Amino acid sequence: MYSENDLQSAVSAGAISHEAAESFRAHAVGMRSAPVADEEHFRLITGFNDIFVTIAAVLLLVAAAGIGHAIGPGIPGVLVAGAAWGLAEFFTRKRRMALPSIVLLLAFVGGVAAIPVHFLAETDTNLSDQTGAIIGAGIGLLAALAAYIHWRRFMVPITVAAGAAGVAATVIALVLSAWMAATGRTDADPIILPLVFTCGLAVFAFAMRWDMTDPARETRRSDVAFWLHLLAAPMIAHPLFNWLGVSEGENIGAVSAIGVLAIYIGMGLVALAVDRRALLVSALAYVLIALSLLFRQFGAVELNVALTGLVIGSALLALSAFWSPIRIALLTQLPGSLRSRLPGGANMPATKAFA
Repeated sequence: MYSENDLQSAVSAGAISHEAAESFRAHAVGMRSAPVADEEHFRLITGFNDIFVTIAAVLLLVAAAGIGHAIGPGIPGVLVAGAAWGLAEFFTRKRRMALPSIVLLLAFVGGVAAIPVHFLAETDTNLSDQTGAIIGAGIGLLAALAAYIHWRRFMVPITVAAGAAGVAATVIALVLSAWMAATGRTDADPIILPLVFTCGLAVFAFAMRWDMTDPARETRRSDVAFWLHLLAAPMIAHPLFNWLGVSEGENIGAVSAIGVLAIYIGMGLVALAVDRRALLVSALAYVLIALSLLFRQFGAVELNVALTGLVIGSALLALSAFWSPIRIALLTQLPGSLRSRLPGGANMPATKAFA
């Protein structure tokens, strides 16, 4: 069985022409009766060898961290980052193995970020909250820089998301530090969620920028956008549901539950429009909590979990089964200039409202 990634690689290597690849995609679309973009392909594993190598790499990285811990502060991060980079030279750059590449990227960025963290933890330095926020901003920037260097060498799609996470952490920490200095307060609760939500929207916009450059989802840019959407989704969902009181898991009334469902439906419409399911997955836990407590309030104490699973599971399965026709119906209501930049929307006729 050949994947979309194999097809892209064959075109890049000149084994088949772009026109032949397009003909093959059209044939596959006709057989599945669904647009190729709607399948939301991304490469994770190509065989059990990916899992085998990943397990071995994790064992080696854990061993490197343990040895470094016995040597001194900051050394675990140095050894982990160095080992991850060395392994990536073979398994990422030469073998192009997806799952090991993801793990090694995370290990490299995490190892670099852990160097100052472990050093500060071992030296037992007492820092003010404002100083701690500034140091946190520096660590986030260091992680983003490590991700950028790794991207320039290996170009693993998840690397851009890792760098975006580092930049977001840097921005949040800097704003927190400035807020503490201006107000003299150390309690960050009033602004932390708005900051996370704003950064989530920024990451989502960044993901859409990558997505719109490859609406047919034929290149690495689509994989980069996938990981960015996966990062942005919880950053957007968590603050929204926290403001509704769902995160605490207590005292959720009918109004809050309806609000949760309304937000989830809104996220579903956005997910359909951009053809990314990450928003639906990231918000799923909050919806399950809200519906479960709502069923309990209406007297279904013993069956609240079962009823919640039945309702949400049935809804998601129905959405998955009819994703393409529902999405087509939604896209036909969008302006042509926007629709043409979304996956599968370029060849759709405009509706009378936007013609």
